[in-house]
Amino acid sequence: MPSVSPAQQRERNTVQIGAERVNNISSKEYPHHYTGEDHSWQPDKFRKNVKVQFHQNYPLHAVFSLIGVDPSFANALRRILLAEIPTLAIEDVFINQNTGIVHDEILAQRIGLVPLRGSKEGLRWLRWRRRRRMAGPSEGMGDDPGPTADDVEEEGVVGAGDEDAPTDFNTVQLEMKVACKWKTDGERKFREEDVTDPKELYESAHIYASDLKFTPIGQQEFKFPAEDPIRPVYPDILLDKLRPGHEIDLVCHANLGMGADHAKFSPVATASYRLLPTIDILEPIRGPAARRFQKCFPDGVIGLEKKRGKAEAVGGALQQDEEEANEAVVQNTFKDTVTREVLRHEEFRDKVKLGRQRDHFIFSVESTGQWDSDELVVESIKVLREKCRRLRTCLNELREVG
Repeated sequence: MPSVSPAQQRERNTVQIGAERVNNISSKEYPHHYTGEDHSWQPDKFRKNVKVQFHQNYPLHAVFSLIGVDPSFANALRRILLAEIPTLAIEDVFINQNTGIVHDEILAQRIGLVPLRGSKEGLRWLRWRRRRRMAGPSEGMGDDPGPTADDVEEEGVVGAGDEDAPTDFNTVQLEMKVACKWKTDGERKFREEDVTDPKELYESAHIYASDLKFTPIGQQEFKFPAEDPIRPVYPDILLDKLRPGHEIDLVCHANLGMGADHAKFSPVATASYRLLPTIDILEPIRGPAARRFQKCFPDGVIGLEKKRGKAEAVGGALQQDEEEANEAVVQNTFKDTVTREVLRHEEFRDKVKLGRQRDHFIFSVESTGQWDSDELVVESIKVLREKCRRLRTCLNELREVG
């Protein structure tokens, strides 16, 4: 196998960014592309090259670098984070009374989008509830063949026998019972003092997510103790506004689901990645030009270093050329956003080369609060491993049949 110099390897692994185009986008390191080079995927090589570096790790936001992997691997993790990690969310809302101004359907939709949290031990204990025309993680994504002729009743709906009944193992119940009324001296303030602030006039004028109360059923009392019950992540989400005489009485059922079915089941607000930028200064940039060059990038990307300038004879003495004292150097490409602003300036076009490192992915994961961001990353890897295991099983079965 012919040896490849570090410079050649770096050139292969860099997406080249020009003023108006992007080149070398796709990876070419696959079998039989380069003569005499074997780029087949090997577990030992993968273990040696892959690296994970966390730059920021908070419960609701994590930033980390995934290095030494193919874009397909990074994108698989991103898609799993968005759509394939089971998450608890409100699925059914049973409205007994709603005399407020928000219609039942709109109120149910607003409640369904409220992110929930609770005891992580209890959340792991919950089981999937099989719903109509839905496949749980045990069946796999896309494996549900859909309703058959025997399943369809008069109106084309899957029969009740194909849906699991709600139990303490698969369903969490929350209730809301609120009624708006005048405060003790609210009517007097309204008539005599012309007070219009609802907070001074009424009780329960604003309905928030905190008004959803967890009602444990069966073993849920032990799995979700009083100090860590099921509750909204953000209790101050406004759901409705009421006035005296208005009342809301409803019951909610929350189940496990996946973002592929509905966005409310997605455990992340967003999960994205970008490639690490690369900046190569081809010629020294000094003096005032260095400062102009620095302003073409976000703060912290380009720095100025003191360099020994030219020595000139002036009146028989040596004088330092201050104009050449500062030289532009690359400090931290992690902060760069690759705006290409520097390529708009004619004086810098041939002095700098921009790119992105193809196998260095900078992930940003923002959790909705049910799970910590780093826990979601680990869970996404578990899901990917399970997918690979299923694929290998299917391939083995095909081999036996063949």
